[in-house]
Amino acid sequence: MEQMKQEIENRIAIYALISRLMLVEVDEAFLSNIEKDETLLSFLPHYRDWDKRKEFSTAELIEQYYNVDFTNLFLMHLVPYESFYTRDDQMIESGGDNPVVELYNSLDFRVELDTARVVSADHIGVELEFMYMLCTALQKALVADDKEGVCELLEVQRAFLKEHLLEWTPLFLINAKKESRTPLYHDGAELTLEFILSDFEYINEKLTEHCIVDEALAQ
Repeated sequence: MEQMKQEIENRIAIYALISRLMLVEVDEAFLSNIEKDETLLSFLPHYRDWDKRKEFSTAELIEQYYNVDFTNLFLMHLVPYESFYTRDDQMIESGGDNPVVELYNSLDFRVELDTARVVSADHIGVELEFMYMLCTALQKALVADDKEGVCELLEVQRAFLKEHLLEWTPLFLINAKKESRTPLYHDGAELTLEFILSDFEYINEKLTEHCIVDEALAQ
């Protein structure tokens, strides 16, 4: 379990990074937190080495580049909502019939749509934030040496990745990487895709090591 404590800190940090990046436009505080953390910067190599970061102030980069790219990717040309990809009519399900809402409610995860500036709870940024919340809950279970709670939370995380994020975000993220106009969002899309795929494998490994797993469900 000790090794898992360090691993969960790393998972929390990455989910915090990618959920924030996908949810709203960046600000100077967010970028500063990335730039003073060499580990986080290493996950964004093209952004780290981008020449324009030396030519312009952070405020100028935000206004002239990052905000434009965010608007293009998340508000204008691509649709960052699960229901768009999973419904036959490609409509965004913004009401209570959205299957993720029931899951959120059951685990006391509340989405303030106005604050988050999204039209539905199945936005990629919200779903990644939900994984962040599940990881922080897992961290508390680990600290409390609650082995049953650890296994239950790993099962919830595995199911959410399998039944939701991995069902639709690969296509969105591939398109986002292709359509991105800045290294920040290019690297962010690539990191997010690679991380959720590897995290699913990691969770399955931990369930096999520490918990009783239904092998049919783990596939």
